Amino acid sequence: MAPYIGTATSRVDGIAKVTGAAKYAAEFNVPGLAHGSIVGSTITKGRITRIDASAALRVEGVLTVLTHENRPPMADDDAAYKDDVAPDGSPYRPLYDGKVMFNGQPIALVVAETSEIARYAASLVSAEYDEETFATDIWSERDAATPVKKPANPIEAMFTPPKARGNPAEALAKAAVRHEAEYFVPIEHHNPMELFASTVVFEPGGRLTVYDKTQGVQNVQKYLCGVFGMKPEDVRVMSPFMGGGFGAGLRPQFQTVLAALAARALERSVRVVLTRPQMYQIGYRPPMIQSIALGADAGGTLDVITHDAVTVTSQYEDFHRQETGWSGLLYKSANAQYAHRLARLDLPTSCDMRAPSAAPALFALESAMDELAVALKLDPLELRLRCYSDRDQNEDKPYSSKALRECYQQGAEAFGWGKRKPEPRAMRDGSELVGWGMASGVWEALQAPIAVRIVLTANGHAEVACATSDIGTGTYTIMAQVAADMLGLPLDNISIKLGDSTLPQSPVEGGSWIATSVANGIVATAAAIRDDLLQLANKAPDSPLAGAAPDEIALAEGRLVSKRDPSRGVSIADLMREGGVDRIEQEKATSPDYSDPRAKNTHCATFAEVKVDEQLGVVRVTRVVSAVAAGRILNPKTAGSQILGGVVWGIGMALHEETHIDHRFGRIMNANIAEYAVPVHADVDEIKVIFVDEQDDSNPLGLKGVGEIGIVGVAGAVANAIYHATGKRIRHLPITLDKLMT
Repeated sequence: MAPYIGTATSRVDGIAKVTGAAKYAAEFNVPGLAHGSIVGSTITKGRITRIDASAALRVEGVLTVLTHENRPPMADDDAAYKDDVAPDGSPYRPLYDGKVMFNGQPIALVVAETSEIARYAASLVSAEYDEETFATDIWSERDAATPVKKPANPIEAMFTPPKARGNPAEALAKAAVRHEAEYFVPIEHHNPMELFASTVVFEPGGRLTVYDKTQGVQNVQKYLCGVFGMKPEDVRVMSPFMGGGFGAGLRPQFQTVLAALAARALERSVRVVLTRPQMYQIGYRPPMIQSIALGADAGGTLDVITHDAVTVTSQYEDFHRQETGWSGLLYKSANAQYAHRLARLDLPTSCDMRAPSAAPALFALESAMDELAVALKLDPLELRLRCYSDRDQNEDKPYSSKALRECYQQGAEAFGWGKRKPEPRAMRDGSELVGWGMASGVWEALQAPIAVRIVLTANGHAEVACATSDIGTGTYTIMAQVAADMLGLPLDNISIKLGDSTLPQSPVEGGSWIATSVANGIVATAAAIRDDLLQLANKAPDSPLAGAAPDEIALAEGRLVSKRDPSRGVSIADLMREGGVDRIEQEKATSPDYSDPRAKNTHCATFAEVKVDEQLGVVRVTRVVSAVAAGRILNPKTAGSQILGGVVWGIGMALHEETHIDHRFGRIMNANIAEYAVPVHADVDEIKVIFVDEQDDSNPLGLKGVGEIGIVGVAGAVANAIYHATGKRIRHLPITLDKLMT
């Protein structure tokens, strides 16, 4: 039986998805289900003085209108609203009081017999306010931004700027060649196809079963227990399938609380589904103003890097990530300085979006490196090779593995980079200018504590269970592949249970850490299953494996066999039957080796070709090659899809995505997918993904994760290609034709 790990395998949940058998949060129906519709504030900051729900309550089929004045009891301390990944500050409390902190904030929930009635009645609810002065523009608040503080949460504490190295000011002043510029990435919003939704089933005795769109069912369960003072055994959260999260579902969203609030108030099941405009109130990639200075000698040795950033958080929480230190993971520089400040705006708290901080930071850094290459008259790829770092410059430690050189080499060869003419506007295809650009990418290869349960039955079937989520990345499939190989069973003999808060412990799914973490758990638990089987073998008369040590034994092709002599073995089914055992169950928890002193990162090199209509300024991305080093690849098919999706998102970041706010009202003007531009089929052409072989020993299978590395560097590569095509450098995303034509 050929190994499943490393084999391009179709999704084991694919049939359920294409046939409609897979159910999402808003598709679980129960008798007597009521429906809620959220009423949002029409001001940006202030206090509600009066809510008039009388017209809504007169509509036939309306059950109640919940506001801060008549809602059921909720916790009154910040700690109760802190979820596992909450930043410092005071979390938002839905319908807690009359204070308004952002435009569109929920101020009422209309609950009715049907969603249509609830939506109509919600339009009849009116409110009066005492309005206060507000600020929603990062540019106007830039000077008032304050340095980030080291958060109390140890996980969040990682997201502070690295320490300075050397004497950056002196090195910059003495540099033979300098480049200094400012770059900007606007607010971007997640736009997953599936709307955020929660179906709360009210059970006898007040217990709740919550079908939620989330990237962490146990995070939501603990959150709801805190908000409502409930016992863990009385709240079960399930999310078997998710139509895209991308970071928006890491934290519990307000529809979950509101649905639970209504269910407890009415003592019946309630569903709340956000509208597309309401999806723009639950978090976003914060805008980022970046100032970068690079200094080098005439030969291209990088003498100094300074990277300053201003990003946005809300008035009530301190959300930020490590925005400025990525250069220390890519390029050698004896002198470096990093700074990060937060501008507080009257907006919802910003949040993680695919490759948070790295995607916008690498746009600026890789654009700056390209500009330095132009100033030095060096090929952009050659400059990166001359500045290549074999150590993490921020922490001065080696990498567990780093095959970025190989990414450069293989990506450049596949792209044909050697045929590039260095001068801008030197390459044409008919009436279009042709540009070739490239950029580096880096992300974290993280692992997290997790637990996995495996139940092996005598018929040769195994059930593998963990509370982790599958947010569309293929977790069902890779869990099945790893379990099949570790247990020596056919893939069809493996069933996966996930997305249920009653299952063994899992962190939220994000940061590209779940594949590695859950694989670690499966390896450990499968080893425990093997040990139990070996004990049965040692008890059997005339056992061919008598006296063998566990590390001398493997599970393969439905048998327990000797690694030294595969002919010595016994059928698992026979062994369990003869031992009178119907099932073997094991659950093991695993944690990463925190004592490992090495840096762990994934890397990529992205090469992009653009064609620009010289008269109209229309940009087409016609080719992209993404060469990725991410350790051992579990499934080239699903992993390749992850990189493809990341590249498409990077194209959108470069050319399309931007949230527009009318700062007179603090209101988002394009809170819909008609006016918030994302790439469509016509915007995406040829994309080639190359997985570079990379051996890593920081976990049993040598995994690193691929969910986010695909987007990092893409916007920079596209921007650099546009400069090469046109000779015009655009430092503010997205790069739209008006910027190219002015």
